[in-house]
Amino acid sequence: MPQTSTMFLKPFISAPSTTLWSFVDSSKSYGCENSADANVRICKRAEVVCLGMLAPRKFMQRRKKIEVFKDAADEADQKNWRKLMLEIEESDSATEVLKTRRVKNQPLPKDMIVGTLIRFKQLKKWNLVSEVLEWLRTQHWWDFKEMDLLMLITAYGKLGQFNKAERVLGYMHRKGYPPHVVSYTGLMEAYGRGGQFNKAEAIFRRMQSSGPEPSAVTYQIILKSFVEGDKFKEAEEIFDTLLDKEKSPLKPDQKMFHMMIYMYKKAGNYEKARKIFSMMPERGAPQTTVTYNSLMSFETSYKEVANIYDQMQRADIRPDVVSYALLINAYGKARREEEALAVFEEMLDAGVRPTQKAYNILLDAFAISGMVEQARVVFKSMRRDRCTPDLFSYTTMLSAYVNASDMDGAEKFFKRIKTDGFEPNVVTHGTLIKGYAKANDLEKMLEKYESMRVDGIKPNPTIFTTIMDAFGKNKDFGSAVIWFNEMVSSGVSPDQKAKNILLSLAKTAEEQMEAKQIVESLSLDRILNNVEDDDVIDDDDDDDDVSGVSADQKAKNIPSSLAKKVVESQYVDRLLNNVEADNVDDVDDDDDEDDDVDDDEEDDDEDESSVSEDTNSWSVSISSGDHNQEHLVEVL
Repeated sequence: MPQTSTMFLKPFISAPSTTLWSFVDSSKSYGCENSADANVRICKRAEVVCLGMLAPRKFMQRRKKIEVFKDAADEADQKNWRKLMLEIEESDSATEVLKTRRVKNQPLPKDMIVGTLIRFKQLKKWNLVSEVLEWLRTQHWWDFKEMDLLMLITAYGKLGQFNKAERVLGYMHRKGYPPHVVSYTGLMEAYGRGGQFNKAEAIFRRMQSSGPEPSAVTYQIILKSFVEGDKFKEAEEIFDTLLDKEKSPLKPDQKMFHMMIYMYKKAGNYEKARKIFSMMPERGAPQTTVTYNSLMSFETSYKEVANIYDQMQRADIRPDVVSYALLINAYGKARREEEALAVFEEMLDAGVRPTQKAYNILLDAFAISGMVEQARVVFKSMRRDRCTPDLFSYTTMLSAYVNASDMDGAEKFFKRIKTDGFEPNVVTHGTLIKGYAKANDLEKMLEKYESMRVDGIKPNPTIFTTIMDAFGKNKDFGSAVIWFNEMVSSGVSPDQKAKNILLSLAKTAEEQMEAKQIVESLSLDRILNNVEDDDVIDDDDDDDDVSGVSADQKAKNIPSSLAKKVVESQYVDRLLNNVEADNVDDVDDDDDEDDDVDDDEEDDDEDESSVSEDTNSWSVSISSGDHNQEHLVEVL
């Protein structure tokens, strides 16, 4: 009998090997075609064959870095600084570590302080930036100047701590520092990140009318604040002004275009998002990988995502891990696991290191279809590539067993989750409950529900809907109604899916009438609650000394949202004009433990510099000029 051989076509990356994993179901057709040579079978990729998944790539191998130093002193400084950063990372407190580095009577080297702040800024660890700067202002050997204040207010802005940002700005006003675009932008960002969108807008309008002139960063941040606050109309107006060459103070840059694409995606206006995308080249804003990723992120059809991916490659723009992940996700949702795996292997061969999220997306592509063996290969590959599986990975792997109707395997893997040190969350428990509901094992389903409640986990609407649907499919409409009411009494608001399922489970006229009354009563309660909420104007900032809506405003029937916007704009005007000085307190937090200089860390010599702090005015007097430090530069 002649010996046959199998030839695999693209998109296979690695040659088949007996040591690698191949998952083929012999009971299925593989679309093999007989060629002229009967001894060769050409197999189209109709089934997923995970060949090459565990094959090591060069970029995954550990490489020893070769470092070059100027001299021995430079090498010592570099290693000392890295050790310092490691200690801060482990302790999660920058000031405590910096205090231990101080030699008595001596200041810390300026390069160490500046380098540490710059590194934290690059890592976007703004909490550590603010912590270091707050500590520096209490030290006699550091000359705290305007640039330090600007960096501090920027840090508060990134953290959304608008109360502290207000106090820094108030201190700068009292000290006679002129209005600066960085300080105003920092406060504006703090309002935006703190959910005070009307105040952020008031700051921006003030900058437009009376200065300081908004910078490109200011426009980027106000657009982001508007989009985050669903103020799409305001964002569109500002962007249209920037597009107007006659009125625009500056050209819209790449980040502004990206934010508008994201806004239209959020608003569901995909046509305008594509229009903004196509407008970028003519406006001098280069399209990058991030641009294409933004466009790919809101496409629901795998064909559209693949089309954008092809456009990116034709434009000679190299995809990154996000690009590959978006394409893999699109194929996975469409249950095209073959293409998803092929794209993942293409990413590996392109030298792009997969992230944990990229692996989770591929894992989900196999889990959706219940392809347990393929999912196990991906799960195993994560550890090899130093992408430690997280709880999401474990839950996704659990869903692979559930979707394959392998509840024994699901139970074993659920126990492994706990063994590996993870605490199952509501989604993990819900996946197991869904599996038993799918298997029509109501007793086990309720057992898992009770186990979840014993663990102190509150069920979500999906779990209640799953249980309700399981009883309904067993022609037990009464139990379905009980579980629907249990959802309401537990403080979980039924979503539209839960209501639709309840209505669909009602078969008789009596049941249909009962289901309709339950759903309509919930809708009526929601309307009444919304009316009551509209009658109450609640300022989000409990700490601000802002009065409520005046009687005149109520008498004129001014809408609550507009009245609130007016009140908050007036507050910002008072703050910036520094009319009510009492509204601007010192920059210290309520906890002033860090304001006091540790006696053990300070110099006991009477001839050394003395620190005189006025916590209300944020004043620091320096009597010694020996350790005067240059202030920080380049805040943004």
